[in-house]
Amino acid sequence: MHKLVLLAVVGLAAQLVDGSLGMAYGVTSSTLLLAIGTNPAAASATVHLAEIGTTLASGVSHWRFGNVDWRVVRRVGVPGAIGAFVGATFLANLAMDTAKPVMSLILLTLGVYILVRFTVKGLRKDRLGQPLRKRFLAPLGLFAGFVDATGGGGWGPVGTPALLASGRMEPRKVIGSIDTSEFLVSVAASLGFLVALGSAGIDMVWVLALLLGGVIAAPIAAWLVRHLPPRILGSAVGGIIVLTNARTLLRSDWLDLGGTAVEAWVLGGIAVIWAAAIAWSVRAYRREQADEARAAADLATDDPAVAAPAPAQDATPHLDEPVAAPR
Repeated sequence: MHKLVLLAVVGLAAQLVDGSLGMAYGVTSSTLLLAIGTNPAAASATVHLAEIGTTLASGVSHWRFGNVDWRVVRRVGVPGAIGAFVGATFLANLAMDTAKPVMSLILLTLGVYILVRFTVKGLRKDRLGQPLRKRFLAPLGLFAGFVDATGGGGWGPVGTPALLASGRMEPRKVIGSIDTSEFLVSVAASLGFLVALGSAGIDMVWVLALLLGGVIAAPIAAWLVRHLPPRILGSAVGGIIVLTNARTLLRSDWLDLGGTAVEAWVLGGIAVIWAAAIAWSVRAYRREQADEARAAADLATDDPAVAAPAPAQDATPHLDEPVAAPR
């Protein structure tokens, strides 16, 4: 019973982060399942079965808060589903320990770019609103879906930074669209695992525990992402990408520093830089808000139509107007 409660809490926390930042549900949940001895294929299958429900709840919540671009969902989600099905059947027969460091290095580079871009310059606005092309979204979805199924998570870490880096969508719509399209990926990956593995190693009680926590968190996360300023949200997303993938690289066969003092110092240093970046973004956002408020006040002063208040209505009746007799 204690383990089921823990799984539900992990599902809630993972979906709260995933729905707010567009990533981390699969990575967080898969990490816990692997830590308690579940084999990689069964862990990924368990997480993806739970994600069918959590992504559906998250998608509906994001849609109700206006965070979804349905054209992007369709163009990235369908190729993502194909990639996820292929990745699931591939993982059932082969582990991806060799490819994992390469993947993490690519994601780490993207994370550094997002962190620096949003912290230093804020949201790129010169391309905001321009359409994303299918020739960009389709390969992105195919690759992200494959990574997601083989790694037990990866749809958000691949898709979210790529769309943010394009500068063509608001961060909240990037996150809402990625979370919503993940429903297609989760269904396809689950079908792939069931075809390749059957139900071997999949504990449906664990699936339901993860699902329960995720469903509770989904509407909270969708509301939160709508109210977080884009600059702060971008810094938060970039930091979590850098921290997560730096940890993976440090524990890979390339470096083999897992559990050492070096790992603790490196991850601690990244966490400090991440916190400083978010603090910087908060200050920059407040300055931007203050500048906008001053500009609006100056405009109101310069424009008489805005500056002059409307004349107050005189409550006293004029002498030539009839006054109603008291009843």
